[in-house]
Amino acid sequence: MNDIVLFALLTMGLLGATLAVILYFVAQKFKVIEDPKIDLVEDALPKANCGGCGYPGCRNFAEVTVKSANEKQNLEGLNCPVGGNAVMKQVAAILGLEVEEKEPLIAVIRCNGSKANSPAKVQFDGASSCAFAHNLFAGEGGCQFGCLGLGDCVDSCDFDAIHMNPETGLPVVNDKCVACGACVKACPRGIIELRNKGKKDRRIFVSCINKEKGGPAKKNCSVACIGCSKCFQVCPYEAITMANNLAYIDFEKCKLCRKCVEVCPTDAIHELNFPLRKVKAETGAQEIQEEKPSKVAAVATAESASQETKNDNIV
Repeated sequence: MNDIVLFALLTMGLLGATLAVILYFVAQKFKVIEDPKIDLVEDALPKANCGGCGYPGCRNFAEVTVKSANEKQNLEGLNCPVGGNAVMKQVAAILGLEVEEKEPLIAVIRCNGSKANSPAKVQFDGASSCAFAHNLFAGEGGCQFGCLGLGDCVDSCDFDAIHMNPETGLPVVNDKCVACGACVKACPRGIIELRNKGKKDRRIFVSCINKEKGGPAKKNCSVACIGCSKCFQVCPYEAITMANNLAYIDFEKCKLCRKCVEVCPTDAIHELNFPLRKVKAETGAQEIQEEKPSKVAAVATAESASQETKNDNIV
């Protein structure tokens, strides 16, 4: 009996040792040696793991970046929106490359269907989720393209960069936005867009995505784009296109001249962080023009009264 047990133990031990040797050689054969630069690039990244770069996390982005540097000798198409140009310069320095600076982006809300501009016609009573409500009805104001106001974009943001305004019922983006794009993906209506921050944080965009014709669009929202093409006609830089009864401003072509804002009949085009327009001179000129007729009338009245007095004296 003891001989059988001893034989079994020796057999299992020999089998285990043989398999271990086989596994060792297989592991050596297929061993993946990681480039040490991957760890260096990962350490330079902000560790946000937000997916704004287009990859699942910072580690994956670091791997793709190092691979691109080794194979293509460039970082074209690769960008960390959270770290911005400063972080990408560090990454490029680690890899011995140069990287082109990119304009910083920020999320903008392309809907102005506030409670005042698009009064509620019905009341939604259901799950507090834009994704859920989007499949059920057009919206409380009747616009099937507008913001539903239930805050899916707020829930998706990891940077505290977007909040709901209780007065308007619309989301508001602040300076904490890193353009990770999470809110863009979360919005079922597609009203959030990443655009250039612009010089001095100045931006111009059409705050509407309603593709209905002017009448129906205006019926549901007083500030909807009605597709009149006036902005398209006055733009000297060909930055505005018209499609599906809707104007769109290309932020890469736009020179911020604001001519489109002046001619928009519904105030659908928003201008952010611009100084107030200089209208004092024009107002003063109008006042002068209004004063001149008044003075003429006053002189005429005085002359008439003087003539009447003379006539009375003669009589």
